[in-house]
Amino acid sequence: MEQISKRLSALAASQTLAMSQKSNELKAAGKDVINLSIGEPDFNTPDYVKDAAKKAIDDNFSFYSPVGGYKDLLEAVCAKLKRENNLTYSTSQIVVSAGAKHALSNVFLSLLNPGDEVLIPTPYWVSYPEMVKLAEAKPVFIPTNIKSGFKVTAAQVEKTITSKTRMFVFSSPSNPCGAVYTKQELADLANLFAKNPQIFVVADEIYEHINYVGEHQSIAQFEEIKNQVVIVNGVSKAYAMTGWRIGYIAAPEWVAKACTKLQGQVTSGVCSIAQKAAVAALNGGLEYPKQMTAAYLRRRDMFIAELSKIEGLNIHIPDGAFYVFAEVTAFLGKTAPDGTVIKKSGDLAMYLLTEGLVASVSGEGFGNPECIRFSFATSDELLKKAAERIKVALEKLK
Repeated sequence: MEQISKRLSALAASQTLAMSQKSNELKAAGKDVINLSIGEPDFNTPDYVKDAAKKAIDDNFSFYSPVGGYKDLLEAVCAKLKRENNLTYSTSQIVVSAGAKHALSNVFLSLLNPGDEVLIPTPYWVSYPEMVKLAEAKPVFIPTNIKSGFKVTAAQVEKTITSKTRMFVFSSPSNPCGAVYTKQELADLANLFAKNPQIFVVADEIYEHINYVGEHQSIAQFEEIKNQVVIVNGVSKAYAMTGWRIGYIAAPEWVAKACTKLQGQVTSGVCSIAQKAAVAALNGGLEYPKQMTAAYLRRRDMFIAELSKIEGLNIHIPDGAFYVFAEVTAFLGKTAPDGTVIKKSGDLAMYLLTEGLVASVSGEGFGNPECIRFSFATSDELLKKAAERIKVALEKLK
């Protein structure tokens, strides 16, 4: 008898990965699909990082690594936080994991108990609520929309706090909408959480360096709540190292110890070669991330200029990350050429894939079902072609 656990039965599949898989299936069938669904840089890992990995192989770093990470990587993370964010952490407060997703999972499982409530602004990264559910806690969503710039205010958050509230989780810059919180907005949130010391703040900063509006601001800069903050970051986006699977947390020491304890029973230390590559990445400066960000900014402006030609598509201009999160309510209720009624954004995303051969991701998986996410982490040529295909496909709807 096939019977999976209740915790897995309650878990939704990742919509971003599901759409990417569907796109790959059509490509394998010979279709010329343009994939704007995946959240991955289209650049290669810098050569100096690859060289460090090759050297690590030659130097025989092929044995089990320490559970929380090699000392030189922990030191590199601390140095990065001081140099780039003016934040002081010791190596005992850092834990290296198999990507930021793994780091987040460690934090949720280490800090949450059954029945705890976790405040999550919408739109959210698809895995936040599912990870919370795995920890037997309850996600509580705080809605935002395109008019609010997809950001919550401290006043909004305050209204949702109950005696069961244990955690607030957000990302800045945001996946899927590219919203970036200002220092003042974070200060207002920090002031609220200082009055609620029972609440942990989990700040997902993986898109830190893909920022088009100035210096990154971390909520950990506010001393009054630093002992409540867990920073989650990694090298995937900034250094085009998604496949290397290196993420980390910076947290109060007791939280770091808890995550290390959990990781010791689940994965142990992450890939030794990837860790040595990450040391080189973090110590290698920001020239490469800045080059990529400049390319993303050019693509953003070009792609939005093309999408803005489409009547009915409401565009939010992202201040960071590499996504356009567009409101598509004008197209809901319309009918496709084959007679299919577009009832929700998921239907529209599937229509754009089958009719326009452009893969996107429905906003349903991000908590904003009136929107669709397009990634612009691909070439200028493909973005122009994709925008034209989207325009033609949407004009066919009646």
